[in-house]
Amino acid sequence: MPLDEMDVKILRQLQADATKPVAEIGKEVGLSTTPCWRRIQKLDESGVVRRRVALLDPAKVNAGVTVFVSIKTDQHSHVWLEKFHAAVVDFPEVVEFYRMSGDVDYLMRVVVPDIAAYDGFYKRLIGRIEISKVSSAFAMEQIKYTTELPLSFALPKD
Repeated sequence: MPLDEMDVKILRQLQADATKPVAEIGKEVGLSTTPCWRRIQKLDESGVVRRRVALLDPAKVNAGVTVFVSIKTDQHSHVWLEKFHAAVVDFPEVVEFYRMSGDVDYLMRVVVPDIAAYDGFYKRLIGRIEISKVSSAFAMEQIKYTTELPLSFALPKD
């Protein structure tokens, strides 16, 4: 679905606060409520807006330790990949999971309450799947965090 400037304005509003009433979004972007609602519905139905969620404070839900886990493997069969992916999906501590290019095969972002909880996660993970090399890096300080995607790329080039 090609986006126009009005769609991008609406998406900026939704990324900032998805609970904002449609009338307020419309006012911010210069549309009346009904046309704004129709555009939002179209963005939802087309999959541009995948879902609306609440962002929680990790420390207040006892998940304040972030660990970046780099994984290298010598296994590249389809069977191993499916088993590994299925195993990782079962771990709620894994909040992001990527297959990478370069020296690392996979990268995970894991959130836990403390180092002991990470150790338990690690032992459960290696108990489920054979991994050649695991490297864990604990985040010391979060400098920037956002869920808002840059929208300057969303408009078609003229």
